[in-house]
Amino acid sequence: MKTGFRSAKKTLAAFAVAFVTLAAMPAAAHAADNPLFAEMLFIDKAFRDIVSAVALGDTDTVVKAVESLHGAAEKTKAAIAEGGVKLRKNADRMKEFERLDKEFHKNLGILSEAASKKNRPKMLATAKRLLDGCIQCHQTFR
Repeated sequence: MKTGFRSAKKTLAAFAVAFVTLAAMPAAAHAADNPLFAEMLFIDKAFRDIVSAVALGDTDTVVKAVESLHGAAEKTKAAIAEGGVKLRKNADRMKEFERLDKEFHKNLGILSEAASKKNRPKMLATAKRLLDGCIQCHQTFR
């Protein structure tokens, strides 16, 4: 089982590097007038904390990092409802974007719950699923 965790940790670390690369955008210029971009900045910071915490088994940090995203997510949802979110690519696929966003936030809840229950295997699997979702969304819409 430990070999599986080592392999999974290496995979998660590789995905973390990919996530940071995908998330790297010119920062503050877009955040003020784009709630989605502002949320991405929060996700970037939180996910760095999440990856480290999952790898170390620091369940409290995972829960706190997930909780830090709630306010930004609500602003993005409101902006989507008002038509205030513009996608860089495939803007005509907003419904698909909304589905991916909903799935992402559902998985954040699953991650937080797994961390609260100190379920490391589920935390690891869910963190990987979250990162896979980030990559899919960025490839499609960014």
